[in-house]
Amino acid sequence: MKKKVLAAILIAVGVLTGCGNTEPISSPIQTVEAEPIATDIQEVEQPGATEEVNENHDGMYRSELTNEWIDESLKDQRPIAVMVDNEKTALPHFGVADADVVYEIMNSTLNDRITRFMVVVKDWDKIEQLGSIRSARPTNFMLAAEWNAVLCHDGGPFFINDWVAKDYSANFSGGFARYSNGKAAEFTEYITYDKYTNTQKGKTYDGLKQRFESSRYTTTYNDYYQGPHFKFADAEVTFADRNDAISATTIELPFKHNGSTLKYNEETGTYDYYEYGSAHKDAASGEQLTFENVILQDTTFADLGEGYLIYNAIDSGRSGYYITEGKAIEVNWTKSSENAITHYYDAKTGEEIEVNTGKTYISLIPSDGWNNVVIK
Repeated sequence: MKKKVLAAILIAVGVLTGCGNTEPISSPIQTVEAEPIATDIQEVEQPGATEEVNENHDGMYRSELTNEWIDESLKDQRPIAVMVDNEKTALPHFGVADADVVYEIMNSTLNDRITRFMVVVKDWDKIEQLGSIRSARPTNFMLAAEWNAVLCHDGGPFFINDWVAKDYSANFSGGFARYSNGKAAEFTEYITYDKYTNTQKGKTYDGLKQRFESSRYTTTYNDYYQGPHFKFADAEVTFADRNDAISATTIELPFKHNGSTLKYNEETGTYDYYEYGSAHKDAASGEQLTFENVILQDTTFADLGEGYLIYNAIDSGRSGYYITEGKAIEVNWTKSSENAITHYYDAKTGEEIEVNTGKTYISLIPSDGWNNVVIK
């Protein structure tokens, strides 16, 4: 929408110049504010605004994950949360750019604190290939439950068994499609469309529809659904006028193995994700992994031995950042129980934050590395 308005303004300026307006124009911003052309600007902007208001959204609703318009048939469909390997060998990822929400969390205290993605997808029926899939940790069951999502993974350490048994938990473990991609077996498992056939192996695999049909889980939200996760703003959220907001065009996270970094893209108004020194591009679409919203949480954790851990995701009043539109503000976050939604509150006002429409990146940052987060 912003690009359409800017284009309309530039056209209006060009027309006025062609009509003999000799007043020097130093910048488009000054032109918009100048009194002589205020009426013309209004006339150019109005059709765009009308188009936005009158856009036909029949048969659609605003997604509870992104606030974007999606098909109304999806309204009650529960999402999936997929564990995606983030080791360099697993790259390039397939389908991650189509996720609505992406969590990145430390997967092990060893290996320079390598991370793993948990990607939340509402419209999972459109998945062609997503992964590669890896094992889950206890923290993932708590986070997936916030969305009433079915956690898709391939096993995990023995201490996830108690979490699988929770009443609110829903999971599909293993048995996903295997692709012949020339990699070791642990990098070959993907969620795919129904009845995908690996021609080299001569084997056909069930998709998610078949997995749901043969399970005890419903495809729709159940009694454990907590309601919408975020409060989406009616108007664009920007912190340009807030004195307490800090510049946030580059975000460097304390995950040494992956080198996880987000960079603000002024053209798109979103944060592009980088790791291993390169932009993250989806293997299927070539699309850059990018987000309108970035949320960072200062989170303590307990070491379970041999590199395994569980985040203390149930906590209150801990620090964090909400980052959007090139600015960051401090927040406090609270999660009251295992399957409760994590809420984020403006540290200055105490009010629950409203976020921008679009995709969201969330990272639980280990507290002992919180001071190593770089926002500049």
